[in-house]
Amino acid sequence: MKVVKFILSFILTIAITVALSLKIKSVPPLGKFLDPFHGFWQNAEPLVPEASTALTLAMLEAPVDVVYDSLLIPHIFAENETDLFRAQGYIMAQHRLWQMEFVTHVAAGRVSEIVGVQALEFDRLQRRKGLTYGAENSLKELMRTTLGQTQLKAYTQGVNAYIQQLSYDHLPVEYKLLEYHPEPWTPLKTALLLKYMADDLSGADNDLENTNALKLLGKERFDFLFPSRAADADPIIPATKKWEFKAAPLDTPQVAIADTSEFIMRVVDKPDPDNGSNNWAVDGSKTRTGKPILANDPHLGLNLPSIWYAMQLNAPGINVMGVTLPGSPNVIIGFNDSIAWGVTNARRDVKDWYKIHFTDASQSEYYYDNNKLKAQKRIEAIKVRDGKTVYDTVTYTHFGPVVYDQSFPADTVNNHKRGFAMKWTALDASEELLTFYHLNRADNYDEYVQALKYYQSPAQNFVFASASGDIAMWVQGKFPAKWKDQGKFLMDGSNAALEWKYTIPNAQNAHVLNPPRRFVSSANQIPVGKDYPYYVYDNTYEHYRNRRINQRLSSMKNITSKDMMDLQNDTYNLMASEALPLMLDTLDLVTLSPDEKEIYDLLQKWNFYNNVNYKAPSAFDMWWENLYNLIWDEFDGTGAITDKPDKETTIDILKNHPDDAFMDLKSTSVVETMPEIVRESFSKTVNDLAAWETEHEEEYFWGDYKGTQLRHLLRIAPFSIREVMVGGGRSIVAANSQNHGQSWKMVVALGDQPKAWAVYPGGQSGNPGSPYYDNMVPVWSSGNYFPLLFMKDKDQNVSGIMFRQTFYPTSDTEE
Repeated sequence: MKVVKFILSFILTIAITVALSLKIKSVPPLGKFLDPFHGFWQNAEPLVPEASTALTLAMLEAPVDVVYDSLLIPHIFAENETDLFRAQGYIMAQHRLWQMEFVTHVAAGRVSEIVGVQALEFDRLQRRKGLTYGAENSLKELMRTTLGQTQLKAYTQGVNAYIQQLSYDHLPVEYKLLEYHPEPWTPLKTALLLKYMADDLSGADNDLENTNALKLLGKERFDFLFPSRAADADPIIPATKKWEFKAAPLDTPQVAIADTSEFIMRVVDKPDPDNGSNNWAVDGSKTRTGKPILANDPHLGLNLPSIWYAMQLNAPGINVMGVTLPGSPNVIIGFNDSIAWGVTNARRDVKDWYKIHFTDASQSEYYYDNNKLKAQKRIEAIKVRDGKTVYDTVTYTHFGPVVYDQSFPADTVNNHKRGFAMKWTALDASEELLTFYHLNRADNYDEYVQALKYYQSPAQNFVFASASGDIAMWVQGKFPAKWKDQGKFLMDGSNAALEWKYTIPNAQNAHVLNPPRRFVSSANQIPVGKDYPYYVYDNTYEHYRNRRINQRLSSMKNITSKDMMDLQNDTYNLMASEALPLMLDTLDLVTLSPDEKEIYDLLQKWNFYNNVNYKAPSAFDMWWENLYNLIWDEFDGTGAITDKPDKETTIDILKNHPDDAFMDLKSTSVVETMPEIVRESFSKTVNDLAAWETEHEEEYFWGDYKGTQLRHLLRIAPFSIREVMVGGGRSIVAANSQNHGQSWKMVVALGDQPKAWAVYPGGQSGNPGSPYYDNMVPVWSSGNYFPLLFMKDKDQNVSGIMFRQTFYPTSDTEE
């Protein structure tokens, strides 16, 4: 059925009148693509894969056994860890090769090689952000270590062993569709994958937007609308923690902000602001078993193939299970016999912008601390499919790459062409692979802490629990020590006083072990209270999911694994519970029309849960958006790119400053008040809901209105899944919005033998023709889980095994 659906959709998309011998842009000749002997049809797979029980990998030192369970999760058993990494690379490529390579092409700015000139500006920006430069720095650092070399070389060997035996018949369908072939895997590609994740998770900043807002509003008004922390913030590390160290003093320069005569225009797309996650762990005093339970659900793009791949790795000294990123060795999130761990995005401000003053248009030298420093030039050759190679020269200062200069972007105001350099921790040499290598083998808290010392970017909140009873949270990354407001605005690159002075010592990164409240949790909120010795700023911190989680964990007793699953699936809208009563109370009920009264009653009776079969969440979501836009209309049409104040600030103003000047609509000649703004936005909402129903020919139930979908990385409709009915939403524990959400849900109960449950929105296979491409989606969307099969040895006789196979060294099979 999947094959038929794809073929029909594909043919209708390109039009049946196109001759089979013609090539359309990046689409291959259809005769070849639809060839029943070599084309797409060869990618269809049966429910039980027709797998060989014996395979040959020439570079192996000893046989490697692989057990596949009913979810197509491989359990790899090797006699040494080098063979373990080789087998991991081979199996990963077998199921996710196209995804692995495409993502690294995206990171490296090489998409034009695949699709042509339409990706040229995207590739230029990727090159100018320096992701390949950062990957090269990290690769050099890793290859200096024996462990780094062992992992990367062996994993690369395994991937390439699969590529070398791959015929066109079994080439992943995306290669056939776009008519290109995989190239050999390299250790640099793995390093690029990790920089891609750094860009996705720590690539955001507000420096340029803040600079515009400061110019527009003035300092006092800016600080009011963009506070460094919410008044009722609930930090990751309990605010009651006493810090046993002092930060080295930092002098705040008198002139800290670059002088800009015009508003700054910006064209860089930021990562999804909802990139985040939830994680928590409760100790044995709060659980029914008397042992800790850990939970983690990363919130990322809802794409197909899925961002994660599940597997178990077993060799002398290691027995670990969880998920990894296709293209990287080890397990990234998971558990072993003794511990479990998970991650959430730390959202620390680790990217700053400096205005560079070049001595002339050649950008060969620039002024710094009353001296002239030489800039470095990096020539980027961007190959373009069916076109000429485009060359772009990127200037590197000691801060980092000059992303914006006279040649990029070419269509912006003069101010933008003067040279803005980006200083970003992700471009520094780092060894994150070693963190996961050691975490996979860790037995206790001390070994967990030792493993984290290698980790720099993207900064993450690492939750931890052990079978021995410890729970912990560590906000881990490379964090510059900053004076107040440093990096909040564009800084003058010629002033040495504005440099980062030193990095916060790793031991002084925010962390907690076995806190008195008997649980640890993080959900992308601010990491610490006001007493933390270092300045912490980022105005993208979460404010609702985290407080809901902490409220629930504080009150829960005799917790079971099922309780933790229920909390991961919690759809309670705390933000709505704090905003909606105020909005409803402001309405004058006497003036409401019958249609408006109907919506009012709907919202008045709502229990604040964003369930798929409720209408009230849709009505609130639309009303809030309309009200928010009316309040902050002053930020529209200013000629400056700025952020608008966040939700919690907006609610605070509605509640405590209803007479604020921003309640007035800029588009009218009269002065509006808060009740008038609320009333106008409500009337608009009632009309918008009716229009939505007419346009979509269905009622605005939350599941339909939210429209969650799983999109193929190439946005190919037949390879995507539309209308996934799953509850939750932004700022809700179950953080599932239209294209973003819980990319992996895992619950681990520690004990003598760990027990784990997990699910993710997709499947193990990256092949749209496989039944394992999306088989987990119904279970994921319904809030259910699969018990994970965690095997002790390769010969274990347990239910749920689909098939077994063995990889042999060449000499073994020849004998």
